[in-house]
Amino acid sequence: MRGFGPTVRGLAGSRAGAVLLPLLGIVVVVTVWWLSTSVLNLVHPVVLPPPQDVYAAFELRAERLLEHTLVTTTSTVVGFALSTVAGVLIGLALASSQLVERMFSPLLVALNAVPKIALAPLLVVTLGWGQKPILTMVFLLCFFPIVLSTATGLTSTPADLAELVRSLDASRWQAFRKVRLPAALPQIFVGLKVAMPLATIGAVIGEFQAAEEQGLGFMIVQTSGMGDTAAAWAAIVLIAAMSIVLYFSLVLIERLFLPWVRETTSAR
Repeated sequence: MRGFGPTVRGLAGSRAGAVLLPLLGIVVVVTVWWLSTSVLNLVHPVVLPPPQDVYAAFELRAERLLEHTLVTTTSTVVGFALSTVAGVLIGLALASSQLVERMFSPLLVALNAVPKIALAPLLVVTLGWGQKPILTMVFLLCFFPIVLSTATGLTSTPADLAELVRSLDASRWQAFRKVRLPAALPQIFVGLKVAMPLATIGAVIGEFQAAEEQGLGFMIVQTSGMGDTAAAWAAIVLIAAMSIVLYFSLVLIERLFLPWVRETTSAR
């Protein structure tokens, strides 16, 4: 038993563990789900159908579900990209000027505090049905963490690096390009990773209200209204799977473009 702990830690830090441990987590969750619904009957099947019923509903509507998944994924990625561009630019403006930061930070906080679900009907009235209100909902949900992380990263340059730049008499642009931006990138990616699941939530909320018979959010509303909760849960499972893929795609991008971060800040 003494060697069990190091073996587990070694598995957690290995490439095989990066694949096997998430799969093991999924198996545990599905097993608990099956026991709760099929064996112990702790949850009514109308509320949470057994996993085998959800799988049967997926098989029955696989092609349609995958089409809706593609629509929701597209809305999520496009909205996330728009919020990334806008969020980084706004964060850059806040970090570059104390005057701008003091003028607009309270307004950004106030906008972020407004429940976005309350804005959904107004977006439909203003922008109509379709992609515009959905993308706007994605943008509103996920741009604030990107703004905050960008501004924080750009204003938190290590003191020794800032002193080195001053000693070399570098221009403001050189200091930004060579020191401030690279030093801020890990913090910016933190905001991006927080925002990515929020983008998925925004896309689904937007589809609840404004979808033109497309998207997983629309399918959840439609199938739930028909009493087909197994199909609704199949759509929910696909939303979760899509969110996982998008999030870890972003993690992979971070590791490819910022390899030094993991090597210098992580002991695992």
